[in-house]
Amino acid sequence: MGGSPAPEPPRAEPPGPATADPVAPPVHPRARPAAAGSPGTAPLPPGEDRSDPPRRALAPPRWRSYLALTRPGVLVLVTLSALPALVLDPAGGPSLARGAAILAGTGGVAAACSALNALLERDRDARMERTRRRPLVTGALRPRQALAFGVATALASGAVLAASGGALAVTLAAATFSTYLGVYTAWLKPRTPLATEVGAVPGAAAPLIADAAVDGRLSLAGATLFGIVFLWQMPHFWAIALRRCEEYERAGIPVLPLRSGVAATRRRMVAYAALLLPAGALPAAVGVVSVPTGALAAALGAWFLAVTARAVGDPDPGADRRVFLASGRYLALLLFAFVVDGLVRG
Repeated sequence: MGGSPAPEPPRAEPPGPATADPVAPPVHPRARPAAAGSPGTAPLPPGEDRSDPPRRALAPPRWRSYLALTRPGVLVLVTLSALPALVLDPAGGPSLARGAAILAGTGGVAAACSALNALLERDRDARMERTRRRPLVTGALRPRQALAFGVATALASGAVLAASGGALAVTLAAATFSTYLGVYTAWLKPRTPLATEVGAVPGAAAPLIADAAVDGRLSLAGATLFGIVFLWQMPHFWAIALRRCEEYERAGIPVLPLRSGVAATRRRMVAYAALLLPAGALPAAVGVVSVPTGALAAALGAWFLAVTARAVGDPDPGADRRVFLASGRYLALLLFAFVVDGLVRG
């Protein structure tokens, strides 16, 4: 949630693993092995000093800095992935007010994860072009402010979920919070490319939390949505990593392209895109959505697989950007179709 990763809708970062910059130039460096030594000690770029982070000429209003700390793109993804679980649950959707509270609590967990992730990764963020303008890097917010905001948001979100969703939803939210920050961010991300797959678990937790909040138990709706969002994160994030290899290497983050190369990463992306094809159609097969919606899901999956497969062996650096954009469109259209299906049938 906030993962692979945290997990963006159409952005990437898992509460995910990573947030993407869709307007960045499609630079496609040749991936190479990560620099020797500890990942956390990668050298700074020439002329850059950790004690003097880049600052904007005019500081943004304080509320904008706190909003940026939550990574709004991630919040949109969390809301979009949780919403179908509310309208597709076999127990029936909650009232409008209760549904809004569940979404607010689920989104608040993602916001807290993002804020505390930014606190833990502020040194690495300073080394990457796509993250060096975040509030803790520019100095718009101080670490203690981010810590207080993250903890307060986590506690408030837990209280909202407890009141609107019950014990199971709170338990899943707590597991998401601890896994994303402790296992993914602090332990695995600076050490191994496997962090992407591990971070995709909390990054896909929003449908499970929302599903559990409806009636205190998990259903096929939440489980199938979790599977889709989990699988989606890998091609989405690796499309970012392929375009930002040099930045990740400079930050000491051993993403898959740095360890396995461009070709192997693209083949792995195709494998996950291929798994998305049956995963997207599974909700119709088990009766969560209608057959026409299942057919649309299969068509979207086939289209995304074709886009991803065309990138294999393509020397054009823009191929990875096309996969990134297609991944965002795929997930947004699929989840929107599920929401419409639930509203029409419910």
